[in-house]
Amino acid sequence: MDNVVLLLVYALVLGIGATIFMDIYAVLNKKLFNISSLDYALVGRWIGSFPKGVFSHPNIMQATPVKYERAIGWIAHYSIGITFAFVLLILYGLEWASVPTLWSALIIGIATTVFPFFMMQPAFGFGIAGAKTPKPMTVRIRSLLTHTIFGIGLYVAGLILSMIIR
Repeated sequence: MDNVVLLLVYALVLGIGATIFMDIYAVLNKKLFNISSLDYALVGRWIGSFPKGVFSHPNIMQATPVKYERAIGWIAHYSIGITFAFVLLILYGLEWASVPTLWSALIIGIATTVFPFFMMQPAFGFGIAGAKTPKPMTVRIRSLLTHTIFGIGLYVAGLILSMIIR
C-alpha cells in the first residue's frame, strides 16, 4: 500500500481509537466520581459560529445555540483526535505504528493541552488556561489529565494496530 494511504489509514485508526479511549475515561469519571467532561455541543456552538465571523465568545454557555451543534462538536472531537494521530505519525514516522512507544504517545497527548489552554478556553470566554473560571487550577489539571489519557489511548491504539499489521 502507498505510504500516503497508510498514513491516512493509520491516523484514522489511531485517532479514533485514542479518542474512544478518552471518551471511556470521561464516562468512567462521570459514573465513578460524578465529574463531567466538556460538553461537545459547546465545541459545535463555537465552530458553528465561524460562518457568522464569530471566533470567540464572552461566555460560550450563554451564546445562542447553533443548529446541529452537538453533531458538529462530536465530529470535531473525533476529527481533532485523528489530526493529532496524524501529527504523531508525521513526527515519529509510519514505523511507529509497528512498534509504538508510550513516551512518544504521551508527548503528543500532553502537548495537545496547548490547544484547550491557549485556543479553545480563551475563545469560549474562559480565559487562558481557564483563568476566568471559578476553579482555574481544577480546569488545568483536568485538561492536562484528559490529554494525557488521550496520549495513553494513542499508545493502546498503537499496540492494537501493531498486532494487526505485523
